Amino acid sequence: MPKNAHCHFILGLMYQRLGQPQKAVLAFEKSSEILLGCEEENRRPELFSLVQTHHAQCILQVSSDSSDKDLEVEELDDVLLKLKESMQSDVRHAAVWSTLGLLLLRTGRLQSAISVLSSLLAFAPDNLDTLANLGIAYLQSGNLELSAKCFQDLILKDQNHPAALVNYAAVLLSKYGSVIAGAGASAGEGAFPDQIEAANVAKECLMAAAKADCKAAPIWLNLANAYFVAGNHKNARKCLEQAAKLEPNHMSTRYAVALHRIKDVERSLDPAEQLCWASNEMATILKDGDPAVIDPPIAWAGLAMVHRAQHEISAAFETSEKELAEAKERAQCTLKQAIEEDPDDAVQWHQLGLHSLCTSQFKISQKFLKAAVARCKECSYAWSNLGISLQLSEDPSSAEQVYKRALSLATTQQAHAILSNLGNLYRQLRRLQLAKIILGKSLDLCPGYAPAQNNLGLVFVVEGRWEEALGCFERALQADPLLDAAQSNMMKAMAMLKIGLSR
Repeated sequence: MPKNAHCHFILGLMYQRLGQPQKAVLAFEKSSEILLGCEEENRRPELFSLVQTHHAQCILQVSSDSSDKDLEVEELDDVLLKLKESMQSDVRHAAVWSTLGLLLLRTGRLQSAISVLSSLLAFAPDNLDTLANLGIAYLQSGNLELSAKCFQDLILKDQNHPAALVNYAAVLLSKYGSVIAGAGASAGEGAFPDQIEAANVAKECLMAAAKADCKAAPIWLNLANAYFVAGNHKNARKCLEQAAKLEPNHMSTRYAVALHRIKDVERSLDPAEQLCWASNEMATILKDGDPAVIDPPIAWAGLAMVHRAQHEISAAFETSEKELAEAKERAQCTLKQAIEEDPDDAVQWHQLGLHSLCTSQFKISQKFLKAAVARCKECSYAWSNLGISLQLSEDPSSAEQVYKRALSLATTQQAHAILSNLGNLYRQLRRLQLAKIILGKSLDLCPGYAPAQNNLGLVFVVEGRWEEALGCFERALQADPLLDAAQSNMMKAMAMLKIGLSR
């Protein structure tokens, strides 16, 4: 009988390698049936474990026609049963099952991968590959807490595990990176200490990983991101340059470098040159990039970001009407092309809405921003920008309701900016006490938030309290020297204070 079981196993392997998983499943089932029917001393547990492993692999192959869909409940239950029986028979097969989990992950079946890997971890808690793969699966599914726990456990078990260090840093940057304000709306040094601490921890992890593998460009890319989040733009630029040297033809590296140049424009002495370089790079990615490797919607979105920034800078400086019109048309065309690439992407509708908002096309911006929130109803930033557009188009009642909607969706780290906008609306409506309360809440959440300090200063201006107003404008500029509105308001407040003292 055992020989027959072995023959069915070999037959199953043959079918599996010929790409006929349905026939392989039948052969493996027959082999398992024979082995289970044997007397205890003849069951051959090692062979049974191998049969179960290959059986599970073929079940996965059978469903590979819909590789972006998770396994059906029955299929997943069958795989998990094979895993349990295999691991109870021989824990040394953990590596094979971990590979199966990784295969599920790479074919886009996140929940199935998580089920397999978490089940496997119960049998092999010290298997580092399983921990690493499960952490990646949780990260891709958006469960940052469980992802971080996997990578923390992995680092505790192996402090020099480069992949664990890189992935843990990626989790931290995913969780905290988006809430660190950049140039133009700086939260100020010391604001959000948890985020700054997270950026520093990510930086330490990535520097340790870079020491272990200094030629890995993705490590330098992530390290650049960590420096950028921490506000160290000079070192961020150096890391990106290092990544570009290591992989000059890698499209994602080139995209990241171009993206950093766009972000860094406000700190540049020659923003036009920076944006020209970024524009050429994004265009090259679209032209030369392999469609199988690059994501065209993201590449078009990158080019749209460049053109939008070029138009905003042209509008801010003395530019001929013809050049300004050309810049505006380029921005609109690329933003619309980005939407055409993926009409369901709320981010691109949001970008087009922001462009219209910046060009004072308030009604048009509302149309695009409403399209954005229709596609992503939980996006607090899109709701907040819709509120700004409504406020500027003199519809304060609607703006107030939209700001409140944005607040109901905002995280603690996002709320300060929306509260600042709402406080500014109340100032314009001359509801000064309420404005001060709301702006005070914004500053409680983020003490160094420059726009909130500026808006509070404007409330004091309305009240004729010039010294308090001047103090707010000074604090705004200390937090963000690039906030032009605060600079202008401070000069006006100083002039009015002098007039008052001279009387």
